[in-house]
Amino acid sequence: MKFTLSWLKEHLDTTASIDEITYALTDLGLEVEGVEDRGAKLADFTLGYVQSAEKHPDADRLQICQVDTDEGVQQIICGAPNARQGITVVVAKPGVYVPGIDTTIGVGKIRGVESFGMMASERELELSEEHDGIIELPSGNVGDRFIDWLAENDPAKVDPVIEIAITPNRPDALGVRGIARDLAARGLGTLKQRNVPAVEGQFPCPISVSIDEDTLDQCPVFYGRVIRGVKNGPSPAWLQDKLRAIGLRPISFLVDVTNFFTYDRNRPLHVFDADKVAGNSLRIHRAKGGETLMGLDDKEYTFSEGMTLISDAEKVESIAGVMGGAESGCSMDTVNVFVEAAYFDPVRTAYTGRALKINSDARYRFERGIDPEWTPYAIEHATQMILDIAGGEASEVVVAGKVPDYSRAYKLDAARVQSLVGMTISESEQRKTLTALGFRLEGDMAHVPSWRPDVQGEADLVEEVARIASLTKLEGRPLPRLTTGVPKPVLSPMQRREAIARRACAALGYNECVSYSFIDQASAALFGGGTDGTRLENPISNDMSHMRPSLLPALLQAAARNQARGFPDMALFEVGPVFTGGEPGDQHLQISGLLTGSTGPKDVHGASRPVDVFDVKADIEAVLSAIGAPAKVQINRNGADWFHPGRHGQICLGPKKVLGVFGEIHPRVLAALDVKGPAMGFTIWPAEVPLPRKSGATRPALNTSALQAVERDFAFVVDADVDALTLVNAAMGADKALIDDVRVFDEFIGGALGEGKKSLALTVRMQPSDKTLKDADIEAVGAKVIDKVTKASGGVLRG
Repeated sequence: MKFTLSWLKEHLDTTASIDEITYALTDLGLEVEGVEDRGAKLADFTLGYVQSAEKHPDADRLQICQVDTDEGVQQIICGAPNARQGITVVVAKPGVYVPGIDTTIGVGKIRGVESFGMMASERELELSEEHDGIIELPSGNVGDRFIDWLAENDPAKVDPVIEIAITPNRPDALGVRGIARDLAARGLGTLKQRNVPAVEGQFPCPISVSIDEDTLDQCPVFYGRVIRGVKNGPSPAWLQDKLRAIGLRPISFLVDVTNFFTYDRNRPLHVFDADKVAGNSLRIHRAKGGETLMGLDDKEYTFSEGMTLISDAEKVESIAGVMGGAESGCSMDTVNVFVEAAYFDPVRTAYTGRALKINSDARYRFERGIDPEWTPYAIEHATQMILDIAGGEASEVVVAGKVPDYSRAYKLDAARVQSLVGMTISESEQRKTLTALGFRLEGDMAHVPSWRPDVQGEADLVEEVARIASLTKLEGRPLPRLTTGVPKPVLSPMQRREAIARRACAALGYNECVSYSFIDQASAALFGGGTDGTRLENPISNDMSHMRPSLLPALLQAAARNQARGFPDMALFEVGPVFTGGEPGDQHLQISGLLTGSTGPKDVHGASRPVDVFDVKADIEAVLSAIGAPAKVQINRNGADWFHPGRHGQICLGPKKVLGVFGEIHPRVLAALDVKGPAMGFTIWPAEVPLPRKSGATRPALNTSALQAVERDFAFVVDADVDALTLVNAAMGADKALIDDVRVFDEFIGGALGEGKKSLALTVRMQPSDKTLKDADIEAVGAKVIDKVTKASGGVLRG
C-alpha cells in the first residue's frame, strides 16, 4: 500500500514529521517497507533566467539562449517552442543526471554552437507526461534549488511516498483514511471529517438493476446511478500527481476517479458507459458456465459455473468485484455514465480471481473485505467528484438488495486487558482508544465498526488496545513466586525423563535422529499402523500419508540411506511421539534405538563382531536405569511381530506392565525397508515407568545388609523348546523379598537326557536383611523355587 504524505494529511490534521509517522506506523502493525524521497532525484536542478534568445544560424527550431545561473551566464541551446527571453526555467548544468531521459548532461556542440547544459521539461524530470515545452516558473530566484521551489509552491510533486505492508487481517488499512484513523488513535493528529451531502437526483435512473435470488449471498447490495452530460478527459493535475506518485498511470478522469477511491477509502468502484448498456438494465447473477468477456486488460475470459457476473440484456458486462469489461468501459467520447458501488462476497471473489488468474486492485480489496456500510456513501462521494470536475447531471440512485448486517459486539473487560497486555492502561484510556478506532461503546460492550472484519472476539479488543498503547512501552518484570522458598521445577517429570533419556542414549554412543511424524502406508503397516485412523486427509506427499505407529521405521529408513552411502555401522536413536489413532489420547511418547553392522571397525585381533541382541539389551537396560525404572524386572516373550520371534524380549513389571522391548529386527522387515542386517532395536515407553514415590531432590540412604548372602544351585530337565527365561522368571517369583538374583550358569543337551530334552542349571542368590538364614529357611525357599519352576516350565528337578 502506497500513499503520499500530503494525501495522508488530507485525512489527518497533524504536525508530525515523516520519521514520527513512519515509526508510529510500524509500531501499530502497519510495517513501513520504504519511504521514497521523490525530491532526491531533483536535488541538482537549479533555477535560471533566460536573458536572451536568438535563432540558431543553422537550425530553424533551435534557440541560442543566454541563461543566468548560479555559476554566471551560460549559453544553452534549446529546441522547445516556448524557449524565449524573460522566463524563469529549470536548468541542468553539465554533470547533472536527468532521470526522464536517463542521461548525464555534458558540454557539447549542436550544429557547431557550444551548449553548456539544458533547460528541462516536466517529462524529463518525471513530473508528468508534459513534453511540449520547457518548464516555465511564475516565480523564483536564480540559483535556488528546484526542489525547494516545488516544496513551497507545488509540494505534491516532491511529496515523500510511504509504502507499508498490509497483513491480510487489516483491509481497512488499504485506504488512506484507515491509516489516518490509526495514527489519530495513537495521538499523532486529529482525524478530519470528509463527508459530503447526498446528491439529489434530477431524474429517474434510466438503467434498472436486479440481483438474482440465488446470488444475494454473493452480492448482497448494489447501488448505481446515471450521470449524463459528463465531459471526460485528462484528470486535474492534483489527481494525476496522486496516482502517479503511487505508481498508477493516469488514464482519463472517469477511470482515475475509481482508482482514487480505491486507495483513498478502500472502496473499489466501477463506471460503465451508460450508452453501451443494452436494454437499459443490469443483472447480477451466477454464471451458468461458458460465458465469455473481453476484460479491460484486453484478455478474453471464460467463466465457470457459480462465478458472480454483471450482465446487461444481451451479454456479460463485468466480472463482479474483479474486473470490468472492455466493451462498456469509458473512453474520451463517453458522455453518459453509470456509476456502480456494490458489495461482493470476499470468498467468492477470491475463488473467481484465482480461477481466472486476475490480480486487480478491486479483487485485492474485495477478497479481504471492504466496509459494506459505506456503500451508499461511496456512490455519493464519487457522484459529487464527477459533477465537480466532469460536470453533468445525476439521476436518482437505484438500489438492489440491502446492506448486509455484520454488526456484533464483545465485552470489554478492562482488568483482563491489563492482565493480558502486561501494562497499566486505565479503563478510560482503553475506552478512548477503542472510540478513536471507530468502536461504539455501550456500557462494557464494544460494538465493532463495519470496516473491521478482523475483529471477531474479546481477544481482538485486547489486541487493539495493546497496539495503540504500543508494546514498546512494556517493562520487564520478574514473575512473582507462587510459593515461598525454593521454586518448584518448571519441567514436568515426563519432560525431565525425556531429557535424561536423550543424554543417556548419547552417552552410549547413539546419534540422535529427528524425523517427520508422517511415513508411507507400507512402512506403517510393517509396524502395526497404516490404518484409516492414522491416514492424513491432505498429505505432503505419498511418502508421508500416515502418522507413524513407531519410531523404528524412520530409524531403519535412515540406516538404509546411510548403508547405501557406505556407512554400515550405526547407532541411532530418536525420542518423539507415535500415534495409534487420530484422537488426542492416541498419541504416546517413545524412545527407540537401532544398532546395525558391527561393534567396531575391522580388527586384526578379531575384536570386531556383528551386533547382537545382548548389545541392545544392555543399552535398553542402561536407558531404563537412567530414567528411574526399577532394577527388578521380568523379561518375557510375546513381543511385536516386527521383532525376530526367538531373539527379542519384553522388559516388564508384570504380565501387563511393559516398559520396553528389545531384540533383533525381523528379516522380513529389513528386506522390505532395504536394510542390510543384522539390525537390533529397542523401544521404551517412558510413561509406563512408575514415578518415584518421593519427589524430593535428595537420594535415599544406601540400604545394605550386613548379613551374608547364600547361593543354591538347581538343575532342571525341561523340553528343548523351553526358554531359560521362563525358569529365571519363575525362580525370581518364588520369594520376592528374599531372592536377590537368579542366573543361568549351565546348559546340557543330549546324552542320557534323551531326545528333545535339555538341562538348565540355575544359581539362586538369597540375601537376608534381618537375620541369618538357617537351613530350614534355605530349604523352604528351595522348595518354593522347585515348585514354581516345575509349574512354569513343566520340567523336573534333575537327580
